[in-house]
Amino acid sequence: MQYNNLGKTEISVSRLCFGTLTLGPLQANLTEEKGADLICKAVELGVNFLDTAEYYQNYPHIRLALKRCEKDLVVATKSYAYTYQGMKKSVEDARKALDKDVIDIFMLHEQESRLTLKGHREALEYLIEAKEKGIIRAIGVSTHTVEVVLAASEMEEIDVIHPIINYQGIGIKDGTVEDMIKAIKKAYQNGKGIYGMKCLGGGNLIREKKRALEFVLGLPFLHSIAVGMKSEHEIIANVLAFEGKDVPVEIEKHISNEKRRLLIEDWCEGCGGCVKKCGFGALHIENGKAVVDDDRCTLCGYCSRVCPEFCIKIV
Repeated sequence: MQYNNLGKTEISVSRLCFGTLTLGPLQANLTEEKGADLICKAVELGVNFLDTAEYYQNYPHIRLALKRCEKDLVVATKSYAYTYQGMKKSVEDARKALDKDVIDIFMLHEQESRLTLKGHREALEYLIEAKEKGIIRAIGVSTHTVEVVLAASEMEEIDVIHPIINYQGIGIKDGTVEDMIKAIKKAYQNGKGIYGMKCLGGGNLIREKKRALEFVLGLPFLHSIAVGMKSEHEIIANVLAFEGKDVPVEIEKHISNEKRRLLIEDWCEGCGGCVKKCGFGALHIENGKAVVDDDRCTLCGYCSRVCPEFCIKIV
């Protein structure tokens, strides 16, 4: 496993980051014990970097894994808090829930624009103070927009940027894949730590996984890449891919046979674009939101391409 320092920070992370959203109640809803088992398996194979968020509701899984694993792990988490007191509470809640005195990376979650960054200034001020006190080691932002990557690349207060990036540009709200790569390159050159997200397009590129992983692994401006994993077979396959090794056919077969479903996030605005795109009649609008008929859905993922809010995932 390759390890890189996150930009100018002294935080060394594995090239493969365990995206833990998949473990909690929002997706696979695994028990704390099962989630911790999977994290420890990834650690055993060389992963030392975990990505989570207050919103994911999976701190108990990570806390248990931190107790079980003998190695020091780097944990990045995020909060939607926008006030000073709100962010202070988020940081203290994370320290308590994870039983971790120092949080390695704490981020403003899902920043959408320069205006959003300005609106979260109070929260950022708290993170700056927390870093000065040694409560957190680095400050970051996560985003689906090119604009925020460019803005954060110029902000001295920001150490780490967590942008969406995949070869089809699924989920990038304000530009093309090429635009995002240029923004990431600028941030990288400015010394920011960069770790990408959604390289599989929220599961919508799972059938093109080899190509999708080769694309992000070929980008020299990513210190690490977060990949959601919910089974031991997925962990083994991803570790091998990140190490440049072939994945055994039997492992790929297990992954292909894993049961998946179409997930429509709560923030769906009911625009109806996905309904029009679906050629199988698997989607309809109900009470102002898109609803899926699992019996009709083929998990082709085409609907996700037309969702302006990136709220359609395959999990």
